[in-house]
Amino acid sequence: MDDGPLEQTLVLIKPDAMKLSLTGYIFSQLSEFHTGLRFAGLKVVRVTKSLAKQHYFEHVGKPFYPDLLRYITGIMHYPDAPHKRRVIAVVYSGVGAVAKIRQIAGPTNPHVARQTAPGTIRALGTLMPVEGEKGNIVEQMDNLIHASASVDEGEAEIKLWFTPADIMPEMRQWAAERCDSHYYVKDGKLFHEYELGSKLLMGPGQLAWKSDLEILREVAQGGTPDGTLGRVAAKYTINVDE
Repeated sequence: MDDGPLEQTLVLIKPDAMKLSLTGYIFSQLSEFHTGLRFAGLKVVRVTKSLAKQHYFEHVGKPFYPDLLRYITGIMHYPDAPHKRRVIAVVYSGVGAVAKIRQIAGPTNPHVARQTAPGTIRALGTLMPVEGEKGNIVEQMDNLIHASASVDEGEAEIKLWFTPADIMPEMRQWAAERCDSHYYVKDGKLFHEYELGSKLLMGPGQLAWKSDLEILREVAQGGTPDGTLGRVAAKYTINVDE
């Protein structure tokens, strides 16, 4: 039996894996039988541009960034089928979760995975030339899944893709609280009362991550917290935003 602290990590089954019908294979490879890890949360997500931007915020300004957004939102693989554009987001929990998942996932580059780690999930992926956002030819890397790179990254990513209510109480690793106010967002600004065209993020009694409520309360008071309003808004409007 493994010894050590429990970890949680995020896995995203990306649009290319969905298009190739590899979902069952991936779940089999990452099953409790193979890894000793358990599901803590799972959801089918229509990835909005705002969510994609928050997930890939560290790549802002890089040449491949616009096409990375088109990839994760499903536009690249399903240009004419919006109803098929989705990602399966999964939280895995257990001892050594981050390293176990990344070992089975394999190297980021599928060609490297085939050469150095055949049998890993990404060894089934590919690199291919496709037409980019601006009509130019870019190299698309279909590597099938995303896996958190570290424990800290796992926490940040899980809190981006999942609310506390998406995870059963016994498996939540981070503090959650009941909201005590209404929070609306419009054009990057936060309101306590409804403004025409605004979106409701959460209301009194709704369960939220404590860290998210701290961000909202500080923004409401005119502060600049260690976290962005956009990051909170992207999560609480998953499968709500168009």
